[in-house]
Amino acid sequence: MAEPATLASGIGMGESARWHGNEFWFADWTAGTISALDRQGNIRRAAAVPSFPISFDWLPDGRMVVVSGSDGTVLVEVPHAGLVPLADLRRLSEHPWNEIAVHPGGNAYVNGIGADYAAGAGSDGIIALVRPDGSAETVARGLSFPNGMLVSEDGSTLVVAESNAGRLASFTINADGTLTPAGEWAGVPGSAPDGICWDGAGGIWFAEVPGERCVRIRPGGDVVESVQLEQGCFSCAVGGDDGGLLFMMTAQWPEAMDPMAGNTGRVLGLRVGGPQHP
Repeated sequence: MAEPATLASGIGMGESARWHGNEFWFADWTAGTISALDRQGNIRRAAAVPSFPISFDWLPDGRMVVVSGSDGTVLVEVPHAGLVPLADLRRLSEHPWNEIAVHPGGNAYVNGIGADYAAGAGSDGIIALVRPDGSAETVARGLSFPNGMLVSEDGSTLVVAESNAGRLASFTINADGTLTPAGEWAGVPGSAPDGICWDGAGGIWFAEVPGERCVRIRPGGDVVESVQLEQGCFSCAVGGDDGGLLFMMTAQWPEAMDPMAGNTGRVLGLRVGGPQHP
């Protein structure tokens, strides 16, 4: 396999990798921004966010929806007004909120770690359902540090990475938006899966910080490919004109969270094939 190419550098801590509108999007937690990287390598800042963790997605009408994690707030893009509050999640959990994934029907799912970052490993993580009117309710509990999260293209399944459990958990999405546990999508024992993305062929790529790698797996956990890196990998996305480019957000860990350590974050790109890549 070819070596990843550096597409951008000088980022603080890059997260929430997304391919959208023919551009690669990411959040920089230390800068408090959401930006897009175009084909020429230019970075355009699209929004500023009050607090990290920062995660974002797009509603079916094209508006961006954003998690301002430590504030426990979900923000929505309003034309000519920027990001405005949509939902307050602090009544569901006072701890930091993390990843967001939007359902094709317009509902959004946001997970929370259920503890402070300094706390030991536990199983207090939750998932909230946020409806378009801003109402929110808890629809899953007992997760072990929920992290990256995806909704299937047909809207029937939610997959969430549990970093402290070494697995990807699966939920059936019911007609009313609530979730029913559907078991383990894949076990990845000995790994700490962080950001995840569909690979375009029924599998999932997961990013891993301690292992400094990005791994492609099939349902059940069989490893298809593993990309070893020189830094911790926080998030990943598959995109490009043919869907065959893997984007990876990396940075030195734990130095990435130290403002005195410098910006070690990078966007890496690697050709992994097209949508039919087996």
